Amino acid sequence: MHDKGHVAVIDFGSQYTQLIVRRVRELGFFAMLYALEDFPEIGKPGAIILSGGPRSTSDADAPDLDFEALKAFDVPVLGVCYGMQLLNLKFGGSVEASDRREYGPANLFPVNDSPLYDGISEISQVWMSHSDTVKIIPDGAKVIATNQHETPVSLQWDDRFFGIQFHPEVTHSHEGLMILKNFLKQAKELAPFKIDDFKREMIDNIRTTVGERQVVCGVSGGVDSTVLAVLLKEAGVKTRAIFVDNGLLRKNEAAEVQANFKRMGVDIETVDASERFLNALAGEGDPEKKRKIIGNMFIEVFWDAVGDAEMLAQGTLYPDVIESASNAKSKASVIKTHHNRVPKILELQAQGKVLEPLAELFKDEVRALGRSLGIEDDILQRHPFPGPGLSVRCPGVVDRERLEIIRECDAIFIGKLKEYGWYDKVWQAYAGLIPVKTVGVKGDERSYEWATNLRAVVSEDAMTAEWVDLPAKLLRETSQRILNDVKGINRVLYDISTKPPASIEWE
Repeated sequence: MHDKGHVAVIDFGSQYTQLIVRRVRELGFFAMLYALEDFPEIGKPGAIILSGGPRSTSDADAPDLDFEALKAFDVPVLGVCYGMQLLNLKFGGSVEASDRREYGPANLFPVNDSPLYDGISEISQVWMSHSDTVKIIPDGAKVIATNQHETPVSLQWDDRFFGIQFHPEVTHSHEGLMILKNFLKQAKELAPFKIDDFKREMIDNIRTTVGERQVVCGVSGGVDSTVLAVLLKEAGVKTRAIFVDNGLLRKNEAAEVQANFKRMGVDIETVDASERFLNALAGEGDPEKKRKIIGNMFIEVFWDAVGDAEMLAQGTLYPDVIESASNAKSKASVIKTHHNRVPKILELQAQGKVLEPLAELFKDEVRALGRSLGIEDDILQRHPFPGPGLSVRCPGVVDRERLEIIRECDAIFIGKLKEYGWYDKVWQAYAGLIPVKTVGVKGDERSYEWATNLRAVVSEDAMTAEWVDLPAKLLRETSQRILNDVKGINRVLYDISTKPPASIEWE
């Protein structure tokens, strides 16, 4: 789908690079992220964007690319931050360290008419992040925007090379999406991104790849594995969907997952391994050891149920691909596989028997695909739930008593969010346990019980997260219900930490 006319985003290491890909797709065009070392083997793009990055062009080992190869593509090119500075050097200009480091909001003033700023306000807020600035502008180039200090922050070298010293992909750049749209208008032909077309291509690929073989996939009830299972059903291939109950699920979750798959007409096999997981976790309080125990046990239980597999399908998403490759050679070619050190999976990969049809999609695109497949919104809008389950919401030792407390607190909190219409407004919400006992008063007696932490955040792909300012009435009613109804809790706290520095989960 992306061999011709796609938007190729070349990664120079910016923390915002995958957002550029998302924004281009939001504008209706197909975009893919490529590692710098994959350039110029990027197919036949319709436009190229050079991302920002943390390095300086003056560094001895500064990232570089083949300028002649870049020009040979004969398509519009946009350099963002580091990308702009690199282009200015390539065209014969210079870059120097700025005496004023800019990080955060700044004013943009378009000048000297350029199609990049068609329809943009005379003063527009953008998000800056740089310590270098252009010094000498080469012959034939022109400044097309400045900041409030009259420093050049956007250049145009000819009719298809543009540069900007700010991040149009972040929401803090108020007209950034329009600037990206204006750039993409300079392309002759761009591949469209429509989820229905994508769905048809995925189904065709699945049928071709799988043939008459049986595909095994693990399902959790989460969005990714659910959409994967329904996609396989839609493709008409032979499938075994296996649901492992690890005993670390939320209240009534196993029954809810089974009911949801029944609604969708997908048969699932449920393996109740709760005793095995809890016995394996007994007495262990170290978070990394807990994760390892749960991961290894899941592998053991899952493959015991599977036996010999002809093919394995996984719900790997595009952010997984990018994240797993961030310290590897290529951000575009390395695919993350869950439990990728498992010999069985490595063996299947080597044989070309691992299927990852969602690996080019972001989470919101997976939801759009799910809607296209007829999955109902109450399933698609389920909040993300971590693989290790309630273990990560129970610092320290995990046991049945603590899990039951977390389940009851969580059910009350989620119920209140739904009652007040807030469930669909947040990315993820939950109640956890703080296993530190404090003094309280219940009735006429002193109590010595644990605290629960409530957490609700908004995020795009969990890379960063902001806590949600929930209504005081909602929090008050949640607290009262928990304190009245949940034995073992005498204190309710609301977590107002952002990510970073905190993580979304507690472990």
